[in-house]
Formats: sequence, structure tokens, C-alpha cells
Amino acid sequence: ADARRIVIKLGSRVLVKSTGKPDSRHMRSLVRQIATLNREGREVVVVTSGAIGAGMEALGMKKRPARLPDLQMAAAVGQCRLMSRYDDLFASEACRVGQVLLTRANFQHKIRMTNARRTIENLLRHRVVPIINENDTVADEEIKADLVFGDNDLLSALLVKLIRADLLLLLTTVNGFLKRNASGRTQRTSYLESITASTFKFVAKSTSRLSTGGMRSKLNAAQIATKAGAAAVIADGRSPNVIARVMNGQDVGTIVVPVM
Repeated sequence: ADARRIVIKLGSRVLVKSTGKPDSRHMRSLVRQIATLNREGREVVVVTSGAIGAGMEALGMKKRPARLPDLQMAAAVGQCRLMSRYDDLFASEACRVGQVLLTRANFQHKIRMTNARRTIENLLRHRVVPIINENDTVADEEIKADLVFGDNDLLSALLVKLIRADLLLLLTTVNGFLKRNASGRTQRTSYLESITASTFKFVAKSTSRLSTGGMRSKLNAAQIATKAGAAAVIADGRSPNVIARVMNGQDVGTIVVPVM
């Protein structure tokens, strides 16, 4: 609740409908909650997915392309549509946004890391909300079937380290980490003191038509963030007022405590 610098990762299926078309009503709700945090004086960085899905819808693609050039084309078209929507929605909340596109190389070279951090921190200093996505139009291995950034989960965790954020909020389509009990039923784990090898035994890697992440990817991201000293929360991004409820300390999703 007292987190001042927050990275919020919005997954593809949180932002777009099954057709790939951006879900304007739900995006408006998320933007309103983020703008409220901004007005409270908190520094919020948004990591967004959904560009490829939006591009697929615009280009009439029925399924995720297999060829890299087609994926990059979908990303180029979709990123324009996605940012245009964000710009309009945040403007209606009297909030400014800035687009930052990153690739894995930005985290592998010291000068690029420094430049990325300076840009993001300068945006935050001026009360601008950075909207960050992987630069799919120039990425190669990241954009293929097993994206290195895993629907931007890893990207969001690396950003937590880069800008020394207090909290990583991973919004997905399930209400946290679901653990299967002895009877075979799944139940939400509201609190994880740590993420270990045994934690991953309860999940399987998953992908969908619109996204490439999954709970394994979320746990990996949470593990990186908590080792960097931030708390992490995995929650259902389609649940009403989910961001506000997390920030108010309500029992929402799964919280992973920082490694001290």
C-alpha cells in the first residue's frame, strides 16, 4: 500500500477481446485506476502487451502468424492502434503518457541500460506515465513462439530492477497463483514467502492465440522482482477495481514478499 514506484504489467488477454480487438471499456477502467495513482503522487510505469493481437485484428488475421515478418507487421500496425487508444484514454483523465519501446539488448549493454533508465525516470519526474512495450518490429528471437520476454513478464521484472521499483503488479486472467490440493482441486495461494523450484511443479508453460506468457512466466518475473527488493502481486486484471484493491491492501491475487 505504501509503494511509491510501481510497475504494472498488463497482459494481452487483459487488454483485448478474444478477437484481438482492444477492449475499450476495460482499458478505460484500468487507465482510470492508474491515473488515480498518478494523481496521488505515485510513480507508475505501465508495461503493455497486446500490440500483435491488435494488429492481427486490424489485418484480418485469424490466428497468430508463424512467420517472423508477419508477426513484426502485426506488431507495427497494432502498436499504433494500442498507443492511440492509451493516449486518448489517459488524456480523458488529464494524464500524459510517453511511449518507450525496448528490446533485450537494452538490458545487456550498460550504456543502453543507463539511457533507458534516464528516459523513464525523466518521464516520471514530469508526472508522465511511461507506456512500455517490447519493440516487436525489430526483435527477432523475442517475438518467436517462446518469446524471451514471455508476453512482457520478464520485461516488467527487468524494469523493476532497472528503476528500483517498490512493487511489480502482474495483471493476468487468473486470480493469482493457483495450487492443486490433494483432492485435485485448485485453490488460490494468497501469500508466497518465496518462489522455489517446488513452486514451479504446480504449473505448466502455456500459450494462447494472443499471448505467450503463463503462470510459469509470471512466477519467474515475480522471483526476479522480489530478489531485487520489490514486492510482487499476481492478480486478475479483469476483476473490478483490481489495482485500487491491491493498493489498499485487500486480499487480492497472490502477493510474493521481497527477499530481504
